[in-house]
Amino acid sequence: MPMKSFRQAINEALRQEMERDQRVVIMGEDIAGGLGAPGEDDAWGGPLGVTKGLMPQFGRNRVLDTPITESAFIGCAAGAAATGLRPVAELMFVDFMGVCFDQIFNQAAKFRYMFGGRAVTPMVVRTMYGAGFRAASQHSQCLYPVFTHIPGLKVAIPSNAYEAKGLLAQSIRDDDPVIFFEHKVMYDDEVDVPDEPYTIPFGEANVTREGDDVTIIAFGRMVNFANQAADSLAASGISCTVVDPRTTSPLDKETILETASETGRVVVIDEAHPRCNMATDVSALICENCFGDLKAPIKQVTGPHAPVPFSPALEDLYVPGVPKIEAAVREIMGKGH
Repeated sequence: MPMKSFRQAINEALRQEMERDQRVVIMGEDIAGGLGAPGEDDAWGGPLGVTKGLMPQFGRNRVLDTPITESAFIGCAAGAAATGLRPVAELMFVDFMGVCFDQIFNQAAKFRYMFGGRAVTPMVVRTMYGAGFRAASQHSQCLYPVFTHIPGLKVAIPSNAYEAKGLLAQSIRDDDPVIFFEHKVMYDDEVDVPDEPYTIPFGEANVTREGDDVTIIAFGRMVNFANQAADSLAASGISCTVVDPRTTSPLDKETILETASETGRVVVIDEAHPRCNMATDVSALICENCFGDLKAPIKQVTGPHAPVPFSPALEDLYVPGVPKIEAAVREIMGKGH
């Protein structure tokens, strides 16, 4: 199985789905390029080169450059989905959601409900999120909890290139609007990814490590930190289960509750701000359903309730890294004994 980067896996999923289904179109800022300009008849492929090479293969009728107006092209994607296409729109940074949020949560998310289940909206919004890229507070937030809150939307947060390819293919084939989150720091991370198309079902968590002492539940990039922490903790005799929910809506409650009950100790890792994020949601879910099985209070490791700093030193402190996860696990083990 070949090694591929997160960027390559996303590009391959888009290419294979566009080859499979003529209704799949992609749109966004600077994803086609070259029109009327000297040089290569292609664009960089968005700000980090994810869609490069798709326009020469599929043409400008299916790879659409848009004006810098998110409200217009996200609304266009919602309308196109409602009338028979399967658009994939690139919202360059999730921080720009404020410009087009009405088109997402008040329109696309409501179509199926408002039309008695007869309307489908097979639309994907790909977007970048997360700190660590030195992109400052207006381009570095983790806003997936906001979209998870909205009924009618599905939310996918892949943790590596293999997950990204399978979840994106599933997103494109789904008949509901999907918000697909790509951590900008992970685009060059490589893992084994099959050449052939495949899908990963929504609402089915992936247990990446199995252990007896502590359950660590993490989202997106934080899954990789959780796995590193689990491997380090194993050397000192602490055995951890690591759960990657993959999607926050739908959420695999069964796997979360089962693994929490088995170990009785839970640490939840979430890069998002600590108020009303996925860590608080999952912690409440566990307390409500298996409080009697807990041997210690649930520990949450999150970003601080502050904007993401531009200072590299401060930004590194902002991100919930491996040392913070290890410290939380050791603390909860101490309370449980």
